[in-house]
Amino acid sequence: ITAFNFPVAVWAWNCALAVVCGDAVVWKPANKTPLTALAVTRLAEQACRRMEVDPAIFTLTIGSSDTVGERMIADARLPLISATGSCKMGHRVAETVHRRLGRTIKELGGNNAVIVTPSANLELALRAIFFGAIGTAGQRCTSTRRVIVHESVQEALTGRLITAYNSVRIGNPLEAGTLMGPLINRQAVETMQQAMVILERQGGKILFGGGRLNGSNYPGGGYVTPCLASAQNDFPVVQEETFAPLLYLIAYREFDEALRLNNAVRQGLTSAIFTSELLEAEEFLGAQGSDCGIANVNCGTSGAEIGGAFGGEKESGGGRESGSDAWKNYMRRQTNTINYSNDLPLAQGIHFGDNL
Repeated sequence: ITAFNFPVAVWAWNCALAVVCGDAVVWKPANKTPLTALAVTRLAEQACRRMEVDPAIFTLTIGSSDTVGERMIADARLPLISATGSCKMGHRVAETVHRRLGRTIKELGGNNAVIVTPSANLELALRAIFFGAIGTAGQRCTSTRRVIVHESVQEALTGRLITAYNSVRIGNPLEAGTLMGPLINRQAVETMQQAMVILERQGGKILFGGGRLNGSNYPGGGYVTPCLASAQNDFPVVQEETFAPLLYLIAYREFDEALRLNNAVRQGLTSAIFTSELLEAEEFLGAQGSDCGIANVNCGTSGAEIGGAFGGEKESGGGRESGSDAWKNYMRRQTNTINYSNDLPLAQGIHFGDNL
């Protein structure tokens, strides 16, 4: 079960391993992106026919969550469900699949933070935050949602971010030079707008952007300017993932406070720290540091993670895709004992006598 924001990649890195391990795959793509699923499945079918393999190992089913999705997760003929999507969806998948004692790989939402310490290379941090917050218009599970910045460098970093945000070229993502495209639909724009209103009600402040973009250069009603806001980590709106280019700046004083703020959300997908202090980096990566499935030092929350064991903790699902052990998810483990002798040794030295 895949999400709209990576309409092919998530299927590919699950499906390839599953097929190598001898499994057939049933794919339910997001309803927002069925055409890419149809195209890729057609390519897989053509490859199967060339290799004289049954193309049914790549099965595609398109439909709503209430019909197709619910039937898939309830069907005991599907021993493993890999699901990528929201935390809400993940709860539903877990409840249904585990009720029938099936297995799941869940890749769910993130509320990802970057910690910027006094010793950080601000230029490096700026680039990572900028890309993490507006790349794919903030519609990645690994997008940067929060920046936990030391108060001594808060003003400098904020100024640089505003300057960078002012330079963003928004438009058709297929055109050269475009840095940020549209949100997936009007509903996503409404969700972002509502989050900004709620933020201000709860005491936050909009520092830059967040407005709708209209006109012939911005068709479809999905274009916005990226939003930068100051906030506190315990604001209810900050605790929720808004799937849009909405970035919260949160100040801290002591390093222990920064670690606490990083972990003080229900999600735990990816995290990052920018520091020149080895001890800070080691503490961030240690047992008392970031509680996320991915923890990076001097690089951002969003990037080419696929070479590693990708996945998160807490409400981010606990699943792992890719990495050296990922193939084991798609296998069934069986322990075998084979006796080649004419004797039957018994546990605890039990002997039944010669007449038995």
